Amino acid sequence: MRTLMNSLAVSGASVLALLLTMSAPTPSQAQGKAATKAAPRLPNGKPDLTGVWDHPRVGDFSKDFQGCVGNSKGCSAKADTPEMPWTAAGKAANEADPKFDYGVHCLPWGYVRSYGTPYPLEIIQKDHRVAVMFEQNKWFHVIPTDGRPLKVEYPTWMGTSVGHWEGDVLVVETEGTNGKTWIDTAEHPHSDALKVVERYTRPDFDHIIHEVTITDAKYLTKPMKNTSTWVLMAPGTELYEYSCEENNKEIMDGHIKDDFTKK
Repeated sequence: MRTLMNSLAVSGASVLALLLTMSAPTPSQAQGKAATKAAPRLPNGKPDLTGVWDHPRVGDFSKDFQGCVGNSKGCSAKADTPEMPWTAAGKAANEADPKFDYGVHCLPWGYVRSYGTPYPLEIIQKDHRVAVMFEQNKWFHVIPTDGRPLKVEYPTWMGTSVGHWEGDVLVVETEGTNGKTWIDTAEHPHSDALKVVERYTRPDFDHIIHEVTITDAKYLTKPMKNTSTWVLMAPGTELYEYSCEENNKEIMDGHIKDDFTKK
């Protein structure tokens, strides 16, 4: 009898263990659940884009990229046009030699190019305002989302932006750049007619899809689009201080000689 009872106990324990094994999530299932954690929302119901974000180094707006600047996993960029569709004026500006390297003088990189810097960025969002803070040179850009129309008072390095929501997608329109910056670090120029439309989508907790479409009636024959996937950085990650002017050897040691350094 003792042997029979022991056999039944072992058999019952085996069945229970099998059932627990079958019901327990596998590591891949657990990762899948973590990856599909819902995006947070603000009190007004809109997706909250707040966070420190890793992103791909989009050094050429017309090219695809893989990898994150802050060594996270999962960043990428996809361009829809493999070559810059220059007008005659755009081609002439692109082939100018030499080009004025405004960045080496610590001047703002410009709006589109700032999203392709080699450092992370942070977004802080409220119901009627979004602030984008770039670690590169400690720049920032404020985007009102309170329903105001886009009104450019004067041209600036980063342009003037307004945002509105189309469902769960934040659409940002930017105009009024001064035409003194580049689209990217590949030194592709733009004119003061540049218009930028961004579409921010946060499909889950850990990612933002950032779609950027540019048009330039003076320099481009058609619109161009580059779409990036950003990754939320680890909790506690902060942007570092960045001082372009400190120890700027290119200028201090006279490596750069241009009209700007003569002033």
